[in-house]
Amino acid sequence: MHRRENRYTIELDALQGAKFMKLATFMMPIHAREKDYHTALMEDREAIILADQLGYSEAYIGEHYASGPEQITSPMMFLASVINETSSIKMGTGVICLPQYHPGLVAVQAAMFDHLSKGRLIMGVGPGGLPPDFELFGTMEAERNEMMKESIDIIHQIWDGDPPYEINGKYWQFSVKDWVHDDIGLGHMCKPYQKPHPPVAISAMSPFSSSIRYAAEKDYIPISANFIGNWSVKSHWQVYAEEAEKHGRTADPEVWRVARNIHVGDTDAEAEAFVKEANGSCDWYFDYLYRIFDRAEMKGAFVVNKGDDGDELTHEQLRDNYTLYGSPDTVVEKILAFREEVGHFGTLMQTAQDWTDAAVMKRSMQLLAEEVMPKVNAAIGSQKAAE
Repeated sequence: MHRRENRYTIELDALQGAKFMKLATFMMPIHAREKDYHTALMEDREAIILADQLGYSEAYIGEHYASGPEQITSPMMFLASVINETSSIKMGTGVICLPQYHPGLVAVQAAMFDHLSKGRLIMGVGPGGLPPDFELFGTMEAERNEMMKESIDIIHQIWDGDPPYEINGKYWQFSVKDWVHDDIGLGHMCKPYQKPHPPVAISAMSPFSSSIRYAAEKDYIPISANFIGNWSVKSHWQVYAEEAEKHGRTADPEVWRVARNIHVGDTDAEAEAFVKEANGSCDWYFDYLYRIFDRAEMKGAFVVNKGDDGDELTHEQLRDNYTLYGSPDTVVEKILAFREEVGHFGTLMQTAQDWTDAAVMKRSMQLLAEEVMPKVNAAIGSQKAAE
């Protein structure tokens, strides 16, 4: 597979090292409940292959175990299926829910994937998932944030060291020492292709997130979720920059990834009709999330404006406020206005949705890459030249 030459990919090549906004995709993914599982998986593969051809820089895949609409149970296994059908797109786990895994397993599987992809892995990790996933793995009442931090520390110990290994953590204790035989290679664990290791990313959805603070402490990539208010997104960078400074670093916003639902149509009317179609792709996406927020009694974290009453939140408010939609020129204006409000970030992550109309969804991706992003980057370039 070869990347298509378009205005966006030409800019990427011409602006290497410059400050501009890259384009990525984030796929939970959320499909219609009635969609056949095989069909959904094939659509997701096709979307990533198309993203690679259009010059998207990264693709992130979610991980869930007990949800019909969110059907990817292993992001690395899924992404491995498109390694040889893509050429340059980086592949991110979005995220590996570390409390549910033995850290040794994650370390060696991520290292193997990094080799298979020749260094295209971004290892997104997190403490959570969906409540039924917590039930499945018995982590509902666990200290999942602590477990995540301990797990990633152990993974680094495995990647950075050699046997014998002696791990004595609070949550995981294991050793590889009695059967270490260097002459035949026993006891040695796979190291990543990228040196010293693949980039690590942490996602966050709560305002002033402790996960973002941890990402800054460790110099990991911060990712802001797509279904939160602009005020909450802005708080993520404030926290990240403050924490980085405490550790003697000046945070570079180029590392910040920000996710948003984006739909581009040929006209404003066409885009609005698609986004607001009852039970359509966009409507169902936010209806599904809203019902989870409601039943988990956590709607307050997702209100559009700081201080809004979570009890008054509706899925239509989520849909209409957290989707950047319109014609190419309208979406350019909305992206630039969003950036002006939250601050500069290096990568815009378009959130994937169910392909209720494959042609319309592909067209949206094409317009975003070929019409919207060149204009966004031209505007950013003009602003920087004027500074």
